[in-house]
Amino acid sequence: MGALGGIRILELAGIGPAPFCGMMLADHGAEVIRIERPGGGGLARDPLARGRIPLTVDLKRAEGVALVRALARASDGLIEGFRPGVMERLGLGPETLLQDHPKLVYGRMTGFGQTGPLAARAGHDIDYLALSGTLHTIGRAGERPVMPANYLGDFGGGGMLLAFGMVAALLAVRLGAPGQVIDAAMTDGSALLATLIHGLRAQGLWRDQRGVNLLDGGAPFYDVYVCADGKFIAVGALEPEFFAVLVAELGVAGEPAFAAQMDPALWPAMRARLTEIFASAPRDAWAARFAGKDACVAPVLSLAEAPSHSHNAARETFRAGMPAAAPRFSATPASVRRIVPDDILTEIGYDRATLDALRQARVLG
Repeated sequence: MGALGGIRILELAGIGPAPFCGMMLADHGAEVIRIERPGGGGLARDPLARGRIPLTVDLKRAEGVALVRALARASDGLIEGFRPGVMERLGLGPETLLQDHPKLVYGRMTGFGQTGPLAARAGHDIDYLALSGTLHTIGRAGERPVMPANYLGDFGGGGMLLAFGMVAALLAVRLGAPGQVIDAAMTDGSALLATLIHGLRAQGLWRDQRGVNLLDGGAPFYDVYVCADGKFIAVGALEPEFFAVLVAELGVAGEPAFAAQMDPALWPAMRARLTEIFASAPRDAWAARFAGKDACVAPVLSLAEAPSHSHNAARETFRAGMPAAAPRFSATPASVRRIVPDDILTEIGYDRATLDALRQARVLG
């Protein structure tokens, strides 16, 4: 059943972070009914839509709204990723649905949040990272910030944050609390992901500049290097014991550039030497050389290469070329179930004749 077996979630289909949240909940056993709009592209087009129960409903029709309200009354939670006010205009806002079902957990995923001067503004992942200050921290010294795809805003600071909020609120309901609204904003979430960096800066241990700190490429022993074949090797020898293994394996223990790991004055010479050394052999040769050694050195694998790496293959980190559910549970492992939408609709009181009529009227797909 998965850890969330027995939980029913309604997902109003959208793009990006809300579907990622729905995927996580479904991966771990929740019954997630995904409400698609007519002509909305279909379930198969969204790689994040696995494990859902697809249901196409015309929410411009009163009958469609009534059907979703009925489903919400029979659900534990709802997630949506529209701009503030959209669900209210549809007649499916939290005030209405929580009045129908006081224990409903209503999850809202937006970029800027439900309140504040930018709440109604359009934006994308890059804008939320920019506003939170997180984008400023990513990139090389003296260069412009580098966009980390949409991992930090949409997914880490968005969908995953909403999934945590949903599970926390669902647990609270089980412990006797009422239902409530979860206001998950990607500006908030991406700021939260940078908590460590803000804390280090407050202690004077992090400079408010890119590429000059221990974890942002400023330190030569925590960086990525080009190899002889044009591929890359990642070096994360941050702690002294790992740095010692790196230095010994590369045969540079007696060189002045490596005399004091944490002396920034030596870092330019150390970086130049590491650049020279790693450029002398192909990536896989370096990977083989450091195999079994605790120097925190790893090959930078492409998306095509990662699934077949021996460690990933042994753990089945990828299945059918896609990342598998995570984290892993010992007693309630994740699984993908198949449920027929009509079974749920009949369960909440819609008979076959009514469903046929709704389909004939194109209210229901």
